[in-house]
Amino acid sequence: MHVSDGILPVEMSIAGYVLAIGAAVLTSRKLETEEVPRMGLLAAATFVASLVNVPVAGVSVHFGLFGLVGLLLGMRAVPVIFAVLILQTFLFQHGGFLSLGVNVVNMASGGLVAAAIGRYLPGPLGLRAAFAGFAGIYLPVLLLLGEFQIAGYGRSILLLAAVYAIVGALEGAFTMMIVAFLRRAKPVLLHHLLRPRESAPGALPEPHAEVR
Repeated sequence: MHVSDGILPVEMSIAGYVLAIGAAVLTSRKLETEEVPRMGLLAAATFVASLVNVPVAGVSVHFGLFGLVGLLLGMRAVPVIFAVLILQTFLFQHGGFLSLGVNVVNMASGGLVAAAIGRYLPGPLGLRAAFAGFAGIYLPVLLLLGEFQIAGYGRSILLLAAVYAIVGALEGAFTMMIVAFLRRAKPVLLHHLLRPRESAPGALPEPHAEVR
């Protein structure tokens, strides 16, 4: 899913950096100290998950957990995903340095859409979590498909998009299970997602624990 250097036009890569840095600055405003540990924990989870490559239908793919990050962090998913991709690029050469901005835009978009699904989409929390998990990993693939088409870079991405539909289904199921567990064990983390009829005892937010 990471775009390497030399595939996309330089102009597109520069635009990706502008969008990525601008989004990271905007979504990091008024960051509270209480949010940092949660952001760090989810950054570590995303970092590890995306390092594990799984062969599916002859293509190597990986999980991202962008949907889960978006559900739990909201707009803070952007700086978290940005930091994760910086480390992966410099430590493991996952993606190119010039295309880092585009990679951030693609994957952070998945996190933001997942956050919007969790907060605004009608339906039970479990269903919203599953859809958010799917969208969090699959939207970046669709954006990548569009970018490759603009760059005229072959057709193999179509196979990758089909394979990632399977990965998206698995991520959706995993995200739903994690949210179900948190709803029982730590509902305060989900208070921004719970509707009045879904709220359970202990689901009210703790002081200074708001998830943005």
